[in-house]
Amino acid sequence: MNEFLKVGVITNTHGLKGEVKVYPTTDLDRFEYLEYVLLDTGKEKKRLEVSQVRYFKNLVLMKFKGINDINEIERYKGHDLWIARADAQELQEGEYYIGDLIGMSVFLEDGSEFGIVKDVMETGANDVYVIRTREGKEILIPAIADCILDVDVENERMKIHLLKGLM
Repeated sequence: MNEFLKVGVITNTHGLKGEVKVYPTTDLDRFEYLEYVLLDTGKEKKRLEVSQVRYFKNLVLMKFKGINDINEIERYKGHDLWIARADAQELQEGEYYIGDLIGMSVFLEDGSEFGIVKDVMETGANDVYVIRTREGKEILIPAIADCILDVDVENERMKIHLLKGLM
């Protein structure tokens, strides 16, 4: 498991006072509770204390303490924002961090190896797991109880049931 969890990406600045637009890679409501984020500068993870969070369409508008000018933050467009796993909100039963799912080995219910989770698409109704099969094909599996039988984060294993029509 990773020590840090990605919560978003700075997409652009907003106004002249150092506010940024962030594309969230986690649930929007989690931003309400962030006291700080770690900005990946490419060389280090720089701690930024959150002073304000607002929402605009599908983006989060964030303001950080001590950054009051567009020039101080503009160079970080496209950079990731992270939090320490220890500071993350607790997950509910059946919820997983995307970073824990990517790279996970996927097996069919009969125990045969099927592939690896390559990505997670967040849709309105439910997430969809992008699985690359052993043969190199990409298969989309909805993250619903009928398809996802078991997720073992510690052992990086997922057991699935293939519904008709998914292949």
